[in-house]
Amino acid sequence: MERVHVRASRDYDVLIGEGLLAGCGGEIAAVTASRRCALVTDSTVAPLYARRVEDSLRQAGMDVCTYVFPAGEQSKTLATYGAILGFLAENRLTRSDFVAALGGGVAGDMAGFAAATYQRGIDYIQLPTTFLAASDSSVGGKTAVDLPAGKNLAGAFWPPRLVVCDCAAFSTLPADTFADGVAETLKHGLIADRDFFDFLMRQPIRDHLPAVVRRNVEIKAAVVAEDEFESGKRKLLNFGHTLGHAIEKCSGYTVTHGHAVAVGMVLAARAAERLGLSPKGTLETVLAGNRRYGLPTECAYTAEELYDAATGDKKRRGGKIDVVVLEEIGRAKTIPLDMDGLRAFVEAAL
Repeated sequence: MERVHVRASRDYDVLIGEGLLAGCGGEIAAVTASRRCALVTDSTVAPLYARRVEDSLRQAGMDVCTYVFPAGEQSKTLATYGAILGFLAENRLTRSDFVAALGGGVAGDMAGFAAATYQRGIDYIQLPTTFLAASDSSVGGKTAVDLPAGKNLAGAFWPPRLVVCDCAAFSTLPADTFADGVAETLKHGLIADRDFFDFLMRQPIRDHLPAVVRRNVEIKAAVVAEDEFESGKRKLLNFGHTLGHAIEKCSGYTVTHGHAVAVGMVLAARAAERLGLSPKGTLETVLAGNRRYGLPTECAYTAEELYDAATGDKKRRGGKIDVVVLEEIGRAKTIPLDMDGLRAFVEAAL
C-alpha cells in the first residue's frame, strides 16, 4: 500500500494498493472516532463490493446502514441527493457520524455533497471503485449534483477524511468505463508532466495501475494544495472540460464524462493551435494519446450546440469563461474569453 498526503483546509491521506477494500474498516477507524456509518453506493457496485466493505467496517466495531441508488449519471440529481439526506435523517446519523462513498464519481459526488450539507457538515470517506474516481474525482474535495441547466451546478467543497483506492476493483470495469479514467490520466500528463505523458505512450496503463494512480493523485494533490477552491491554478485541471461538459449536456449525459473530456481535449487543442495559443503539433499529440487508448476524437455536435451548452458552465464568471490551453506538452495556462471569444474558440475547435 502506498500513501499520498493531500494538503487542504483539512489534510487527508490517499491510500493506493490492491485488495484494500477488505481492510478499509481498520484504516477508517484510524482517522475517525465515530462508530456509525452510512454507506452510499449504486446498484452496479453494491452487489460487487458493498458486503466486503460492510463486513470490514463491522469488524472494526462500526454500525453500518447502506443506501443504494440506481447507477448512472442520470441519478446525479437533487432528487437522489434529497433521498440520501432523508436516509441519513431516518437512520438518525449525527454530526459525530460519517458517510462512506463506495463507487465511481457519481457516488462520490453525491455522498460527499450530502455529507457536506447534512446537519451543516459531517465527515465522509471516499472508497472509489473506478479508475476515473481513484485517479481524479475522489481527490480534491469537490462534491456536486447536476441540474437541468448543466453539470455539477449545485455542490460544495468538502474534503474527505480519507480516500482508499483499491486498484483491484478496476478488474470488474467495462472497457469503456476504464477508458474514462484513461482520459483524465492523459490530461494530467498533458497539463503537468511531460515525462508522465511519455510514459503513458510507451507503457500500457493496465500494467502499472498503482503507480499510475499514485502519479495522478500526486499531480492533483499538488494543484489542490496551491488552490483548493479553484480561484487560480486549479482551473488548469479543467483542460478539455468546458467543451467536454457541453458534449455531456448535448448528449443528455449518454456520453460519459471521460469520453466527453477526451473529445473536449481534442477540441481545445485544435482551437488553441488554430488561434495561435498552442504550438504546432499540439493537436497531433493529443490525438495520438486518445488513439493509443481507443478514446474518441470526433464531436457529433455543431458549434452552436456546444456554445449554447458551454455558456451555462459553472466555470463562467460574469461575462467571461476561462478555457485551458497547452503552452507545450506538460504545461498549460488559462485564457479568459468573453462570450464572443468563446464562440470563436468553439468554431475554431470544429
